[in-house]
This record gives sequence, structure tokens and C-alpha cells, in this order.
Amino acid sequence: MQAVIKTGGKQYSVAVGDKLSVESLPVEPGEIIEFKEVLLLASGTVVTVGKPLVLGAVVRATVIENGRGPKIRIIKFRRRKHYRKQMGHRQNYTKVVINEILGA
Repeated sequence: MQAVIKTGGKQYSVAVGDKLSVESLPVEPGEIIEFKEVLLLASGTVVTVGKPLVLGAVVRATVIENGRGPKIRIIKFRRRKHYRKQMGHRQNYTKVVINEILGA
């Protein structure tokens, strides 16, 4: 069974057993979370598309870890103007593993 879920302003295609990194969520490792914004469910040849959400569908996942991504370097430079500015950014994430997909 496949599903398309929405979390953190992004959409993810998931199946049972998938591990994915989503935008940071306020949960501790080991907790079970439910994604209720399910946009699509697919089981074999049967596809259910939500308008905009599939009613009663839930995707349950277990939180593996909370972490920070790699550092991204931002450099601003103006030639011949003696101007150079450097910044860095690390995005927070939550890594989850999909346990089950429950359809309506």
C-alpha cells in the first residue's frame, strides 16, 4: 500500500517500512506520530484520491531521531566594491519510519 502525505509544507510518497526525513516536529525519539493529512492512497490497482484529503485515512510512524542537516554556505560577493559576506545554515529535521497505513 502506498500513500501521499503532507507535512511541513511538503508532500511525501510513502510505503510501510520507508524511512524519511521531514521538517522538524516537536516529538521525542521513540514516540508514535500520526499523519492525518493523507492526499492519496493506492493499493494495487485501487487508487483513492482525496478532495483535498482522504477522509479517515491515517499514516502512523515512529520517530527515530531529531537532528540537523549539513551546513549550507551562503556567500554574497560584489566585485570591485570590497564587499564579501558569508553565512551558514543548518536545517532541523525529524527522521521517521512508517509503521502502517490505514485507509478509510
